Parts: sequence; C-alpha cells; structure tokens
Amino acid sequence: MNGLPLFALLFRISGYILPDVTYLRVKEAAGLLGVSDDTVRRWMDQGRLPSVQLESGRKGVRGRDLAEFARQNAEAPEPGVTVAASARNRMRGIVTRVVTDTVMAQVEMQAGPFRLVSLLSRESVDELGIEVGSVTVASVKSTHVVVEIPES
Repeated sequence: MNGLPLFALLFRISGYILPDVTYLRVKEAAGLLGVSDDTVRRWMDQGRLPSVQLESGRKGVRGRDLAEFARQNAEAPEPGVTVAASARNRMRGIVTRVVTDTVMAQVEMQAGPFRLVSLLSRESVDELGIEVGSVTVASVKSTHVVVEIPES
C-alpha cells in the first residue's frame, strides 16, 4: 500500500470527470477527508490545499491535489500516537457501540466517514476502558484491526 491511508484506497469519487482530471466540490472533499466543509475552505484560503474555480463558480479541488493532501497529512503524526508500530493505516475515531460477552467484544467506531468494526478480547476492552464515546485509534494491518487508546 506504500503508506497510503486506507481511505485513499477505498473512497469513491463522484466529482466532475474531465480529460484526465477529476474535480471535486468542497462538500465532496470534506466528506472524503472526514472534516467539515468549513475546514476544507479554511485550508484552501490558507493555501494548504490548492483550489480551483469550478464551472458553477464555486471553489473546488482537483482529485490529484486532494489525494496528495490526504497522503501527506496521513503521514503527519497525530497527538497521542504510538511511538512505533508496524501498521501504517491509522484512523482516529470515536467508539459508537460496544457489545461484549464473557470472552469476546465487538467494538464499532466511526473514523471520519468510515465505520470500523473490530473483534477483540473482553479483557482488552476492560483493560483499555473502551466504552461508547471513547476516542480510539484503529491500526489496520492486513485484515486485522487493533484498537488503541491515544495519550491525552
């Protein structure tokens, strides 16, 4: 995967297709990045995310520019990240559901536009204090998702 974030591999672009160029509206870019429209506009105004004027007269972004922006920002460490890990796809999110039995637990979390589900031991859930509303980081390697609690 060459360090690309998981969402860069999974997203479906519904922007305007022109010869060899995809253009996305601000709302579409925000949805793909898991941020608000205002955040995308602010990044454009700050020059962090290149913008173009679409045929409608509104601001937009080239798909390639958005993909590069997402890749660069995915590599930047977030507060509370693990010092070292072999899993390269890390998604910060919030726990939306926890189902447990005596041995196993199913933890669902929302990371931007993505719903992630992880099966882990009940002991791990108890030790980490994972509950609905906990901020967690899902580390994806192969087909396994490891849920971690970031440092404050």
